[in-house]
Amino acid sequence: MSAPLSQIPPSPEHAEPEQPAPASTATPLAPREAPDSPRSEPEPGSAELAPYWVERKRYLKQLRKVPELRQRFRRSLLVYSLRRLLWSFCFFPVIIAFWVPLVMASFNPVILVTNLLPQLEAFIAANPEVQAHTTQTLVVAWLSVGFFFLIFDFILTPFRSPYDYEADVHMRVWEDRQSAPRSGDGEPQPDNP
Repeated sequence: MSAPLSQIPPSPEHAEPEQPAPASTATPLAPREAPDSPRSEPEPGSAELAPYWVERKRYLKQLRKVPELRQRFRRSLLVYSLRRLLWSFCFFPVIIAFWVPLVMASFNPVILVTNLLPQLEAFIAANPEVQAHTTQTLVVAWLSVGFFFLIFDFILTPFRSPYDYEADVHMRVWEDRQSAPRSGDGEPQPDNP
């Protein structure tokens, strides 16, 4: 069983050497922060992070007025969209269309061609309604596979805006400037233009 706090003597680190407290009137110990303890990161939404987001928003507003960055944004958005569309609608459906039959043929191309030739001959010999239905089914399968991979491609590789990249670089420099006066040297570092 532990003793009450009033009966526990203070540890030597917390005891004040100039004025020793009498044993009968000991005060409860208050938790103190160690001066050398590392500072914890500020929580999201805290007042310490507010200047960061104000500066970032101000800088992004300033960046949107630069015509070269606007052109770079449009070009990178176009390239990103084309790459995602080609990757999702050309690469994956074509690979799946050849990979699945190859797996079913035990990776033997001779068996693959032998299995596909009768189906191709039946398609050519069929009436136009059956051909149209088969073609429509293949197009729907191709589009569904493409849209499936397109959605996951957008989720897994989101668009990285040039504005965000420039703002991240600026904010790293801004954080260095803000932390320089708080450092132990006492002299702020000169700003780099």
